[in-house]
Amino acid sequence: MQDHQVMTIFKQVFNKFFGKFELLLIALISLTSSTLSLAADAHIKYNPNARFNIRVSEVEYRTNASGRQLMARIYQPEGAGPFPTLLDLHGGAWNNKDRLAEEPMDRAISESGVLVVAIDLTSAIDLPYPANVQDANYGVRWLKINAKRWNGDISKLGVYGSSSGGHIAELLGMRPNDPRYNSIPLKSNQLINAKVDYVATRSPISNPYARYQNALAKNREKMVTNNTNYFKPFESIHEASPQEILDRKEVVNLPPLLIMQGALDDNVLPVTQEKFCATYNASGGNCKYLLFEGSEHEWVAEKSIQTDEARRAVKAFIADQLKK
Repeated sequence: MQDHQVMTIFKQVFNKFFGKFELLLIALISLTSSTLSLAADAHIKYNPNARFNIRVSEVEYRTNASGRQLMARIYQPEGAGPFPTLLDLHGGAWNNKDRLAEEPMDRAISESGVLVVAIDLTSAIDLPYPANVQDANYGVRWLKINAKRWNGDISKLGVYGSSSGGHIAELLGMRPNDPRYNSIPLKSNQLINAKVDYVATRSPISNPYARYQNALAKNREKMVTNNTNYFKPFESIHEASPQEILDRKEVVNLPPLLIMQGALDDNVLPVTQEKFCATYNASGGNCKYLLFEGSEHEWVAEKSIQTDEARRAVKAFIADQLKK
């Protein structure tokens, strides 16, 4: 066979093969584009002014080292969904309260079309820091796997924390990969991280040592004891301070942060929150600070115009994050 005949046959085979490969490549590109388009069309939608009926249920999410069953309370909107998902971390000065602490706020948020999951946290009476941060870290990973059971969308997962729960939420947002915090293994083969996309807080303890000093100055023995129960050894109060973490210029995540603060709060002082928010922004983060006039530390526990405004503020913040 002559050389030119060999070349002719080779070209025919190559063109035939390449033609099929080209068609396959085009098909794959088309399929990928369609998939991306469908994903974009199916992107989660949220209207903070919507109203949904909700279904409330409870499940156990883990048993802690002291043998206590930690429960999760599920506030699930009734509708087609899927719904954006929010993890609630309760307050209680690290020493008391449970998943029911923020029920009015959780219900209000869920009724706007958000899957809200409120979890119990380990009390400092049982185990000190960082036990409850470990609960929260585990809770994020657990929720990422289980949210679909309650029609939740985790494409942008948020956290809401109140008072000491706000302190935990800030640590969780800033240190999602801290080996101490994510030390509790998830009962799943899936590799899930604890990164959250935004953090909303009410009266967070952004500077625990400043709050401790305030308690000493006001002779609030119970508050002092709550601190010494939780921070063992006590020097950990500095290591676990969101304000001091930023002051030390640690390399941390800085998810969008909302801080709602009562102007009359003599538990966590407004000036402390203002400083933390300013430091957060100066460090490259995006902190939104809202001061509620005439409001004390737990103002959202009572019906009021300011409570209604706080609920609207959280829902608006969630809506802003889901648009990005």
